[in-house]
Amino acid sequence: MNPIGANTWIWVSPPTDERLAELVPRIAGWGFDVVEIPVEQPGQWDPARTATLLADHGLGASVCAVMPDGRDLTVDDAEVVRATQDYLRTCVDVAATVGSGVVGGPMYAPVGRTWRIGADERRQVLDSLAAALGPVVDYAADASVRLAVEPLNRFETSLINTTAQGLELIERVGSPACGLLLDTFHMNIEERDVAAAVRAAGPHLAHLQVCANDRGTPGADHLDWPGIADAIADLGYDGPVCIESFTAENETIATAAAIWRPLADSQDALATEGLAFLRRTLYA
Repeated sequence: MNPIGANTWIWVSPPTDERLAELVPRIAGWGFDVVEIPVEQPGQWDPARTATLLADHGLGASVCAVMPDGRDLTVDDAEVVRATQDYLRTCVDVAATVGSGVVGGPMYAPVGRTWRIGADERRQVLDSLAAALGPVVDYAADASVRLAVEPLNRFETSLINTTAQGLELIERVGSPACGLLLDTFHMNIEERDVAAAVRAAGPHLAHLQVCANDRGTPGADHLDWPGIADAIADLGYDGPVCIESFTAENETIATAAAIWRPLADSQDALATEGLAFLRRTLYA
């Protein structure tokens, strides 16, 4: 059965040791199995301290890479590429410390960077991206961590929007330590059949993030959740299924995620009602 997780972005941004010390016991008390924690900036929270905190409450971990302006593996600027690789290696170190088998995220270009790209340029960009990502994948493999590349919707990137496009990159990288993170919010926009897109990932599915089509509570929406659950089961995917939504308390992240109105009665309700729905649906 899939462990069910909650991303700390539901409540806080950025995560800090103090906020995690308050939040982790609540997440455990609600019955979650995993806490998903983003690495917005290295050093904002202590991985070793967090590992102890999670262990004390019987929780597993998942780690997200964050790609703001300045983190990019697709540019010609060698310094930017090198700094991005170093950041991703730090995320791998964090994951290894807290016991996460995956670092997930759109680890190719800044969220929001879009440009018109033809077929020839796209092939060239994917080739150079795979070359830049390769050393980080090797580093992750040595740490028994898998990188999970996330397709985003068309408003957040023009490079990798779908499972099929993600698989183009995975094939170029050519390592079992590089897979896909699929997110129901983005798939609802980009995929004609969300369940089929999950199934198409096959053994390359490394992580799954879920929320409603409006980024609210899973199940309070029009998504084909029984179909998604069947696809997960058919693949034999037994990794975490993590609820990802966003708090409005941080203006920068709320603007980036286009959180313009409340998505549930409360952030706690979004998480707990989503948890109850996922347990009913995934464990049916």
